[in-house]
Amino acid sequence: MVEKFLIIRVPSDVSQYTEEIGTREKFWFRNEEGRLYLYKKIRYNTLNNGTEKIPTGEDWAEKIASELCEMLELPHAEYHLATSDGERGVITPSFLPEQASLIAGNEILSGLLPDYPINQKYGVFQHTINNVFNAIKHNSVNLPINWIPLKGISNAEETFVGYLLLDAWVGNSDRHHENWAFVSLNGLTYLAPTYDHASCLGRNESDEKRKQRLITKDTGFSVQAYVTNCKSALYAKDSDKKPLKTFDAFCEALQRYPNAARVWLNHLDKVSNNDILKLFQRIPTVIISETAIEFALKILEINQSRLLKLRKTLP
Repeated sequence: MVEKFLIIRVPSDVSQYTEEIGTREKFWFRNEEGRLYLYKKIRYNTLNNGTEKIPTGEDWAEKIASELCEMLELPHAEYHLATSDGERGVITPSFLPEQASLIAGNEILSGLLPDYPINQKYGVFQHTINNVFNAIKHNSVNLPINWIPLKGISNAEETFVGYLLLDAWVGNSDRHHENWAFVSLNGLTYLAPTYDHASCLGRNESDEKRKQRLITKDTGFSVQAYVTNCKSALYAKDSDKKPLKTFDAFCEALQRYPNAARVWLNHLDKVSNNDILKLFQRIPTVIISETAIEFALKILEINQSRLLKLRKTLP
């Protein structure tokens, strides 16, 4: 019998500190031991003129993504399934040490690029692969705090290559400029662990649409077509009108850091379909359907195969 992940209940009487960043309802609180946590409520899709609410699955997607990070040995924020006042969500402990501060990507890039649209989240064509990697190099960014790097990964740029591999694998369409960051502590700058992966694994699709994509013979509507069209929030050039696909964003990183890409791809190769299935079996059935599991597994299987074929292109 597979042990299910716990769903942690956030006490209704905890002191809350509102979090302004992002579009989801969220708040900070301290647990009984005094550790700082962020609670993030899931969103809902509405049907029948708003009379019916369908949960988006952001909680299980965030949890699965964090567990996949663990398998890849990526530095990542830790997530747990949770409820607050009966509402589904996740909690994540702060990864910032005392006295440290988080500097989001939009703030970083606005300090390097004139007229950077710091308050615009999507459609930011200046949010290019080159600008992000140059920002990491320009700021002499150290490896994430307390993270032991894999053999062959020696700096923050090579670590970020792993973040882009994760995005391509799970289909994370939300790597906008607030979803990567630096940590400032005692005069030094570190790459923040990867975080905020709820927009992945088809979590926003209805079971009806998932079933249709799984069984269709229409190649333009298949799961293969679905993953191929997954867009990132990164651009190849600042003259482009459309962002890169998540797969292509990793390919851009691979061209710049082929040795790091090989390390991360080799690590991806160690993750088996059975390993992934066991993760999904640990999600309580009250928050995920068998169809959602089947669809997410297919996404991961297809993307893993596509990514591993890239090793043949490496020098």
